[in-house]
Amino acid sequence: MILINYFARYREQLGCGGEKIALDSTLQTINDVRKLLIARGNAWDEVLNDNNIMCALNQELCTLDAAIEDFDEIAFFPPVTGG
Repeated sequence: MILINYFARYREQLGCGGEKIALDSTLQTINDVRKLLIARGNAWDEVLNDNNIMCALNQELCTLDAAIEDFDEIAFFPPVTGG
């Protein structure tokens, strides 16, 4: 089982802050999880196909090609700016 969290406007657009999904052999990377979620269509496709999407694995920034394991926590969020 992996925990997926959605932050900022992604949370608002998807209407949920997170979920748990079962990890199976087709899910090897964060990008595999992203593609699975995109296949839901509608808002999922729009949000997770964001070219500037950022992600974290176990609360550390990473890239979409990061390998995942059971009990990992994945977060998706839009880019943030500071000033």
